[in-house]
Amino acid sequence: MSDVMTRPEPRTLRLNAADNIAVALSNLDVGTLTPEGVTTVKRVPRGHKCALRAIRSGEAVVKFGQIIGFATKDIPAGDWVHEHNCGIGEQHGAFNRNYAFGEGVVPTRFVPEAQRATFEGYRRANGKAGTRNYLGILTSVNCSATVAKFIAEAVTRSGVLDDYPEIDGVVPFIHGTGCAIADKGEAFEILLRTQWGYAANPNLGGALLVGLGCETFQIDKMKDRYGIKESDTFQTMTIQSIGGTRKMIE
Repeated sequence: MSDVMTRPEPRTLRLNAADNIAVALSNLDVGTLTPEGVTTVKRVPRGHKCALRAIRSGEAVVKFGQIIGFATKDIPAGDWVHEHNCGIGEQHGAFNRNYAFGEGVVPTRFVPEAQRATFEGYRRANGKAGTRNYLGILTSVNCSATVAKFIAEAVTRSGVLDDYPEIDGVVPFIHGTGCAIADKGEAFEILLRTQWGYAANPNLGGALLVGLGCETFQIDKMKDRYGIKESDTFQTMTIQSIGGTRKMIE
């Protein structure tokens, strides 16, 4: 076995064919022949730039195919390009600026519509698509959580869903707040967004929002905030206005 260690091959990266520098991917000692065929005349640290050809004073230094600065002195091929010989500003070179943003964008070649993958889902009125079709029982307050669970259980036990095979089930969405909280502020806003997020989720074909009636989180405030109108797919009820737990479930 040889005791002589093999020196790793020098590695550089030229990011664009128009670049006059390359990025050193490893430390390049003096006299290193780069993959671009240039021999270094200065040590180039890893991550720094190496001149791929002679760059005259005032000439643009190009990386990514774009001007990143100007040579402040003559830079020989193989030299280390850094702040000691590269600068920015009008004093280092004059050129016409052309802000042609996005000119190098390659148009996306989309798969033809007839060949695109599809799935069996539920297209909602707002354009969203769900992969499930649940009925949600939402709660405005922790006080209506038990009633919401009882409603979901009662519907499931009744067997009425057997007549509606396209409905995946009835699910209660409960939480532990909504009553003794301020009617504005972070906690209230989070609850407001969360409830509407559940109600508008495309996996719900319809939602019933159940409240107690005297809680801080008033259902009408949520409806006003989001411009909600009751419909076949979104309805609200409060226990106090209906007349108690049993009537609410019925």
